[in-house]
Amino acid sequence: MLHPSQARIHSFEVVPSLPKPLQPLLRIANNLWWSWHPEALDLFIRLDRRLWTESHHNPVKMLGLVSQERLDEAANDAGFITSLNQVIENLERHLNRTPWLESVGKESKGYTVAYFCAEFGMTESLQIYSGGLGCLAGDHLKSASELGLPLIAIGLLYRNGYFQQYLNADGWQQEYTPELDFSNLPVNPVKDKKGEQIKVTVQMPGRDVHVALWMVEVGRIPLYLLDTNLPENSEADRNITSQLYGGDMEMRIKQEIVLGIGGVRALEAIKIRPDVCHMNEGHSAFLALERISRIIQEQGVSFDEARQVAAASHVFTTHTPVPAGIDRFPADMIQRYFKQYHGSLNLDMEGLLALGRENVYDKNEFFSMAVLAIRTSRWANGVSRLHGEVSRQMWNNIWQGVPENEVPITHVTNGVHARSWLSGDLIFLLDRYMGARWQNNPADHAVWKGVMNVPDEELWRVHERRRRHLIIWTRETLARQLKARGTSPDQIKAACEALNPAALTIGFARRFATYKRGTLLLRDLKRIQKLLTDSKRPIQILVAGKAHPADGGGKDLIRQIVQIAAKPDSGFKIVFIENYDIHVARHLVQGCDVWLNTPRRGMEASGTSGMKAALNGGLNCSIMDGWWDEAFESELGWSIGRGEDYANPATADELESHALYDLLEKNIIPLFYDRDSHDIPVKWIAKMKSCIATLAPQFNTNRMVQEYTENLYLPALERGRKLAANKLEGAVNQAKHIAHLRACWPGLKIEEVKADTAEPLGVRDSLNVSATVNLSGLIPSDVSVQVYCGRLDNEGRLIDAVQTDMTPGKDLSSGQHQYTGSVQINTSGRHGFAIRIVPSDEMLDGMVIPGLIHWDTHKAPVVKRKAKPEPEKVA
Repeated sequence: MLHPSQARIHSFEVVPSLPKPLQPLLRIANNLWWSWHPEALDLFIRLDRRLWTESHHNPVKMLGLVSQERLDEAANDAGFITSLNQVIENLERHLNRTPWLESVGKESKGYTVAYFCAEFGMTESLQIYSGGLGCLAGDHLKSASELGLPLIAIGLLYRNGYFQQYLNADGWQQEYTPELDFSNLPVNPVKDKKGEQIKVTVQMPGRDVHVALWMVEVGRIPLYLLDTNLPENSEADRNITSQLYGGDMEMRIKQEIVLGIGGVRALEAIKIRPDVCHMNEGHSAFLALERISRIIQEQGVSFDEARQVAAASHVFTTHTPVPAGIDRFPADMIQRYFKQYHGSLNLDMEGLLALGRENVYDKNEFFSMAVLAIRTSRWANGVSRLHGEVSRQMWNNIWQGVPENEVPITHVTNGVHARSWLSGDLIFLLDRYMGARWQNNPADHAVWKGVMNVPDEELWRVHERRRRHLIIWTRETLARQLKARGTSPDQIKAACEALNPAALTIGFARRFATYKRGTLLLRDLKRIQKLLTDSKRPIQILVAGKAHPADGGGKDLIRQIVQIAAKPDSGFKIVFIENYDIHVARHLVQGCDVWLNTPRRGMEASGTSGMKAALNGGLNCSIMDGWWDEAFESELGWSIGRGEDYANPATADELESHALYDLLEKNIIPLFYDRDSHDIPVKWIAKMKSCIATLAPQFNTNRMVQEYTENLYLPALERGRKLAANKLEGAVNQAKHIAHLRACWPGLKIEEVKADTAEPLGVRDSLNVSATVNLSGLIPSDVSVQVYCGRLDNEGRLIDAVQTDMTPGKDLSSGQHQYTGSVQINTSGRHGFAIRIVPSDEMLDGMVIPGLIHWDTHKAPVVKRKAKPEPEKVA
């Protein structure tokens, strides 16, 4: 007898059945535009507040649960229908808004930018994100929608999302992974003309894996999501898109093949061939191989020729400041997964492996996704000014011999989407005193200066209301957590009542990696306990964050915090909030007074939670790292230290924890409790206003996306089109030219250098330099011979050096050429120079090509200068 589980299942869909006047709610629910428009969100809360909470703020699911009686009631509610019609009009206005590029006289149609990322965080109900990277990607799409960019996005549809967190009685993190119900989410299958869901295949060792395509609307940006959970796949392959960042290295490479190669194929299947591809982190770097392969097959060109045109239209953003954070695979794994693929690239396996190695000759080096992205992208950037510097240092070996500051990795500092993270109360207040211009153009500095016109009392009352709301929500959340851990009712009551809606509230919420130092504030327990138990100037600390399931060190940090928080000596003024997600983050950044960030300097690529707090008037107290390194000014918040680098981590922890305690005791707490006769902290509010007015227009994703567009997308579009024109004529010529340079480069020689350095130079004097070089078959227009001049440090190394092109003079015999130049010295001290040769012609368009830099390795001869006449002595 058959078991019911063996029966053939016939599937069908059930969708919410709404009265005709309410049917526009379905359109709103299925476009994540609602997630950053309070007036749209409010419709669902008004319909049924309880179901809104129980559905985890998922309007699609909620509409299927509302009783018919309530729906009929709302359909006959004139006020509700008026609000609904206004929201639909706002949505239409958004979808038809004039693109920003048109307003600045630039091309806005006829091309497509494809944004690839492993995670996207738009709203808490669609759990396909883990943290900062996903929220940044979601905010990128929201701003691209507001700006009207011709952008699409590609990711993976994880049926289990990212893990959910809870803590056991000991404070140790536990994980579980509930399944997402796509039929009750704003996710819809992409179908062909026959009504069938579009599918593509990718090759895995010995088999094909089928991949289905889904789509989410984010305003006017389509987000395409790839899914392997299909009956035609094996159980193992169905699990490829099961969980974000789950599984081992084997699972990771399969996910990245699906994202990169499957993503390009899926877009081809719906007749989209992107003009520019943006790899947001290295997870999608295999897309470069697929695009190169397609060019080779269609145009009949070599790998190098195809790579030139593909790379010209690739943008790579790295978010990782340490090599250990990069996905890397052993050579045998790449060989196994790409055994049948590398031939389509006109490469042997060693050629393919070299694309992922910093040192192409080291056959023991792992294959790095970041290195693959760098080697196949003309454009690369870090995500803050400091991270740009760290990235140039980290990847300097790819361009051996190139000075660190000339490594072709720029930066675009991250931002956050203002409307998504501002509290509704503050939005209402800003609208009253600043009008709607800040919403339409949130990157306009002049508009945000209007926050100075908001009366202190009103801004403070709004902020107090948000803090009070945060504490009420935290009490409810804490009570549920403690009850689940078996805590007694009396202890739960004591812990909840210890939280004070009027107390200085410090927030610390982020991924719990050890370098973020989640326990730095608790290093001196006696000192922090004294602050926590001060009844006259109370403070309280709210903490949230997840550690990766495999990160035992991060989990131990959480356990330490929870155990310290449970001690009566701390006054129950430390609370760890479980299961950090967008919903938790929104409460914290909107209600905390101070936002704390304590990473080891140089290891926080950017950080965006502090930007979200700043939008809401929260003041940052942070190590000078990531975005705060370029944002900090004394009137905006506080700096822990001055950006020092310590060789010993223990020394850094000791000194920076003491600096943090000093800031709290001497600056932060006294300023917060310095009140006027109306109990208003005037000086604190002045900082809040400066914080919002200065940081909001700079650190938002509208500014960020505009920078990507102007500095990376449009140049990539132009360069890609130029190389692709006339059947790839430009790319073919460029590849041949680079091959010619590489063939001749080993023969380059700098044979003689002359300079007048025997006598000291005067400040602002010029130093004349000449050089005789052998170009080894190249011609002067192929190269630049440069004087590289700067100050010398105590070890004889050039610092703050700049290059100056020398002028070619007469041609000498046997391929020799003479060059002359001069450099002006504008500061006193010890200086030096070196001569170098680099490629230089219009065809390369400023490219820095690995391996093509030649330095003079001989000691430059010193030529005695004519002595200056002695100045006349004055009697």
